[in-house]
Amino acid sequence: MSDKEMQFMKAQQIVEDVKKEIARFIVGQEDIVEQVLWSIFAGGHVLLEGLPGLGKTMLVRTISESMDLSFSRIQFTPDLMPADITGTMLLQPDEGGKQHFAFHRGPLFSHIVLADEINRATPKTQSALLEAMGEQTVTVMGETKQLERPFFVLATQNPIDLEGTYPLPEAQMDRFICKILVGYPSKEELREIMKRTTGTESISIEKVASMEDVLFLQSLSKEVLLSEEMLDYAIDIVTMTHPDAQAAPEIVQKYVQYGSGPRGLQSLIKMAKTRALFAGRYHVSAGDLKQTAIPVLRHRLLLNFEAEASGIQADHVLAEIVEAAYTLGKGSSAS
Repeated sequence: MSDKEMQFMKAQQIVEDVKKEIARFIVGQEDIVEQVLWSIFAGGHVLLEGLPGLGKTMLVRTISESMDLSFSRIQFTPDLMPADITGTMLLQPDEGGKQHFAFHRGPLFSHIVLADEINRATPKTQSALLEAMGEQTVTVMGETKQLERPFFVLATQNPIDLEGTYPLPEAQMDRFICKILVGYPSKEELREIMKRTTGTESISIEKVASMEDVLFLQSLSKEVLLSEEMLDYAIDIVTMTHPDAQAAPEIVQKYVQYGSGPRGLQSLIKMAKTRALFAGRYHVSAGDLKQTAIPVLRHRLLLNFEAEASGIQADHVLAEIVEAAYTLGKGSSAS
């Protein structure tokens, strides 16, 4: 067995251990857990959107506790200031009694940061988070501080409660590698949730993956091969999100105002590579791109008023784009 094969087997074992440990505590939501793990091991940030009480915060906390990574939670509110999340310089006396400035680190200095109800923070605080997400640094009193590595922001927001919220700017939305929609559990899942949460049994999460394991998976996912054919397919998917693109489907021309940029393409390829790694494959398949395209691109499409009036959502548009791009690629290869 080659070294590469052994590395891929090790990666699969790490992933299975993490998923199995999470499943001991989280009922259902297998697809959501899988997508969050793809994002983490692809080195990206995640936006979880769902109604209150659906377990978004618990899911993030459970995933973080299954790995040996530092964790902090920030409850975003309108009065939260940038210094509350980045840290600040404070005057402190030294041994000789002289005063000097010392930096006190904020909650952003963790491997995994849960940004709860992220859209309740003011734009000023959101911009501080944007720098952290994009550059993995924070600036305090003109001095740049490096954040931990690995560094992930797992953010949550409520789609219906608009009072007292500040919509995330497009630049910040684009920093999330994917947006995951958290739905309502099924009847059987509700039954199991009640059994686990209203009884006497208490479950504790064990750390089954180290920081080195996370960095190893991030590095290995970059080595997954992407053929020219699959690269063209990914490019076609992203290009077709633009209404002025020559090959854009009719639904895009009718309902989309703006499409995805190059960062969306980068995110799509990173996620597809990680999904292939999870499956134990050395190369990206069309199925990897199909399965990751919607969560990766749904928050990068800006629909027009006609789409809102007609009840058309980004997922509807992307589903057609994925198939249209696949058909286009098949036609090109045939010719």
